[in-house]
Amino acid sequence: ANPQPERLDNFNASMAGATQGKAMGAIVASWLAIVLYLWLRFGNWTFGLAALLCLVHDLFFTLGAIAVCHYLVGVPGLSAIFQLQDFKIDLPAVAALLTLVGYSVNDTIVVFDRIRENLARHAGAPFADIVNHSVVQTLGRSLNTTVTVLMTLLALLVFAGGSIRIFVLALFVGILSGTYSSIFNASALLVTWHEWSEGRRQREFAAVRSR
Repeated sequence: ANPQPERLDNFNASMAGATQGKAMGAIVASWLAIVLYLWLRFGNWTFGLAALLCLVHDLFFTLGAIAVCHYLVGVPGLSAIFQLQDFKIDLPAVAALLTLVGYSVNDTIVVFDRIRENLARHAGAPFADIVNHSVVQTLGRSLNTTVTVLMTLLALLVFAGGSIRIFVLALFVGILSGTYSSIFNASALLVTWHEWSEGRRQREFAAVRSR
C-alpha cells in the first residue's frame, strides 16, 4: 500500500542544500575539535594547525585524484589495469574520506609525539635540528606501515570490483598523500612558524631595548 525504495540516490535541491549545510557544519566542528585537542596535548597551537592543514591537503588531493579519473577513463591501458570509472562522490567515497581523516591525523601525531619527546630531551638545541632528528627517527615506522597498507590496497584495486573500487582508490591515494604530508609538510610548517615566531620576538625585544 505504501512501498518504500530500498535505496535513494537522488534528492531535490532543498534537501540537498540542507544536507550539505549540516555536513559542512560537522566538518568545521570536527576540524576545530582536532585543533583544540592537539593544542591541549602539545601545549602549542601550531601543532594543531599544522595537523589540520595537512589533513585538508590530504582530503583535497584525494578528491582531485577522484576527479582526474574522469579524464583517465579514456586511456585504454591504464583504465583496463585498474578498472577506472567516472567515479562519483557516494557513500563508499565518503566512508573512505572519513577513514583517511583518522589515518592522516594519527600519522601526523606520531611524528609530533617524537618531536615533543626530543624537545624535552634536548632542551636548548635548535628547533629545526630537533624536528629533523624526530622525522628521521619515525621515518622507518611511517614507511613500513604505509608500504604494508598500500600492498593490500593495490591488490584490492586490481582485483576487486563493484562499489568497493571507489573506496579502495580513495584510500590508496589518500594514504600516499597522508604519509608524504606527515613526514614533510607538517614538520616543515612547525619549523617555519617557529622561526617566524622567534624572529618576531627578537624584533620586539630589539624595539624595546632601543627605546
